[in-house]
Amino acid sequence: MLLLFSHKLTDSQREDAKENWGVDEFVVLPKQLQELWSNIDPNLSSICNILQPVRDFMEEEANIGDIVLVQGDFGACCILANFAKERNLTAVYATTNRTVKEYTENNKNIKKSIFEHKRFRRYE
Repeated sequence: MLLLFSHKLTDSQREDAKENWGVDEFVVLPKQLQELWSNIDPNLSSICNILQPVRDFMEEEANIGDIVLVQGDFGACCILANFAKERNLTAVYATTNRTVKEYTENNKNIKKSIFEHKRFRRYE
């Protein structure tokens, strides 16, 4: 599984990828590409050109049928999920169940969101 993802996979995500998608190896982006992927400038009017190094990495590292976890900036995800599918790669994203806990502390209302991995879903 090629990880176009800003976080570290949880144990449950690794387990899901192995058990349900047949993943036996996880490939992370090199440091400079991870920096690019995790910090896409929201002020840019277009991001197609800045994603070229990530596309190049995908071309070099992925083989037909490989799984690519694409999660991050919405526009970048659309671009690279489509790019993956055009190359016969399986583009997926993680789904979660969110539980919100609310409580009061020092006269302040606090909301805490807890995200629990449920499954990877294929980009259609």
